[in-house]
Amino acid sequence: YKETVERRYYTVTGERADEETIDHIIETGESENMLQRAIQEQGRGQIIEVIREIQERHDTVKEIEKNLLELQQIFLDMAVLVQTQGQELDNIEANVGRANSFVEGGTRKLRKARNLQKNTRKWTCIGIIILLIIILIIVLPLVLKK
Repeated sequence: YKETVERRYYTVTGERADEETIDHIIETGESENMLQRAIQEQGRGQIIEVIREIQERHDTVKEIEKNLLELQQIFLDMAVLVQTQGQELDNIEANVGRANSFVEGGTRKLRKARNLQKNTRKWTCIGIIILLIIILIIVLPLVLKK
């Protein structure tokens, strides 16, 4: 109730009331008659001006509230985007991991293929040498007999 009386006093006079003034208004019961007396004493024009000022403040508060709601929506949208991009980054990371394992597997298979190629060449050369030796063994006695 003290806060209500303090607000009314501020609205009527435009000044902040101290504790003593608020207590006096409450004790004497003048809180209800204060607005009517102010209208009679100060005139209708000044009260209307105060009411206009209060309305402007109210409109400003409403505008700030609207802007804060828009800002909240922007942050919510950003949170959704960050979450979506986080999932995309997880997918990219998984694909890079799979590609890495494929490259490692390919490297192992290439080494194995090189070893097989070397062994095949070696055995082919050995086979050709053995074949030449066999041909020489067969042809040389025939040539020497003549």
